[in-house]
Amino acid sequence: MLIPIQPVNVDPEKVAFQMCESGEQVTYAQLEDRANQVAHLVSDLGILPGDHVAVLMNNCRELLELCFGLDRSGVYYTLISTRLAADEIEYIIRDCGARLFVYSVTVDSVDQDLFSKLPSSLQCMSLGACVEKKAHGDWIAQCAKKPTSALERPFQGSDMLYSSGTTGRPKGVLWPLPKTAAGQRTMLVTLLSPLFGYDADSHYLSTAPLYHAAPLRHSMTVIKMGGTVTVMERFDALLALQTIERCRITHSQWVPTMFVRLLKLDLAIREKFDLSSMKMAVHAAAPCPVDVKEQMMQWWGPIVHEYYAGTENNGFCSITPAEWLQHKGSVGRASQGKLHICDEEGIPLEVGQLGAVYFSDGPQFSYHNDPVSTAQTRNSLGWTTLGDIGYLDKQGYLYLVDRKAFMIISGGVNIYPQEIENVLLQHPKVMDAAVVGVPNNDWGEEVKAVVQPVHASDIGPALAQELQTFCREKLADFKCPRSIDFDLELPRLPTGKLYKKLVKKRYWPQ
Repeated sequence: MLIPIQPVNVDPEKVAFQMCESGEQVTYAQLEDRANQVAHLVSDLGILPGDHVAVLMNNCRELLELCFGLDRSGVYYTLISTRLAADEIEYIIRDCGARLFVYSVTVDSVDQDLFSKLPSSLQCMSLGACVEKKAHGDWIAQCAKKPTSALERPFQGSDMLYSSGTTGRPKGVLWPLPKTAAGQRTMLVTLLSPLFGYDADSHYLSTAPLYHAAPLRHSMTVIKMGGTVTVMERFDALLALQTIERCRITHSQWVPTMFVRLLKLDLAIREKFDLSSMKMAVHAAAPCPVDVKEQMMQWWGPIVHEYYAGTENNGFCSITPAEWLQHKGSVGRASQGKLHICDEEGIPLEVGQLGAVYFSDGPQFSYHNDPVSTAQTRNSLGWTTLGDIGYLDKQGYLYLVDRKAFMIISGGVNIYPQEIENVLLQHPKVMDAAVVGVPNNDWGEEVKAVVQPVHASDIGPALAQELQTFCREKLADFKCPRSIDFDLELPRLPTGKLYKKLVKKRYWPQ
């Protein structure tokens, strides 16, 4: 078999992964066959090694099978958030240069409006009955016709997932494709499997959408190591606990918002579940409040690990429960690359000083079709930064103080204010706009817009409602402002740069 890349004796009838709610199970033998069928179909469609494939699906059995097939087709595969609006999906498909688009008709944004925007040369295949007049190929039916044998020369593929910068435009994180045959040990497997103890005995619970980097990469790593993955179609706190007990989950991954929802369950409900199978619960994606993590440690014991990394994976920090108890609030020390804190010019700072977080000696990446943004991540020494602000203590532990130039993190999902501001500025009644994150007990932050109208007389609830409706027509729902305030003039520097700190300061406790 190609899939388990470590020399372990995996029973072909062992479950490689299963879906939490539907109960669908896929054995290693089935995954091997279906991944090969995907690879054959992709090849027969004329998709060559190095080409790009875009995928738009909610968590489902076919999604992981597709990813494993693309992983041995030598292509880049871009998984797109199903929460994006049609314009946003179209941009990513065009920007990544996709030659094939595989989608599920159950995604809300899949409609005539989306297909009218896509390039006519793009090959499209659907998971389910197609909604477009010109029928697209049936992905499942076409795969089923293909051989289950491996390609004669299977090359290693890679994901190319989209992040975003301070401009708000999503950027494809591009790593060089491995120049190896499929099935060899990849950089991610080498990093993640020893760090989190993933092996053939692991049973990993994936709690989040697979179009995010961490759920996808960790799930695929566990399977490549010969373990089993249970994928939640959607997150539900009670269902997560039931699944841990029922499936004897050993490893799991969370974001802080999920911890909050778990802790809000009645104590009597929480205490009735047998969670003793859990060896490790790892969290990332957003800063976790110290008190929330303390409560989780009291409940689950010293098994709550944390890491800090980006989709770019230019560096990686991790911290064990024992370390965290001695360095509360830290996201850990470098497990990949070397940490540095630098000033605005990219010059290294002393221990304890606040500055931009840089990594050296880590994997190199670039932003697809965006050399300017790529260059902005480098300093004169070639070190890379994602724009996060923090400091190091004397033992080399990193503490994050701010996040990516006012990026909003709501429920573990990154939201970029500039993109929302640009939409608001399209409205004829808006002169200027600032978007900031404000406190939310459940989600960590929620989106607030502060608008300077063209006419002061327009200020009021009617305009606020009009602007929210306007945003919903152009943006995914999770990006839209939950509330809108008004100001007669927003604070801008003489250079024209919005002084957003002054806006945000109004809404956060001092």
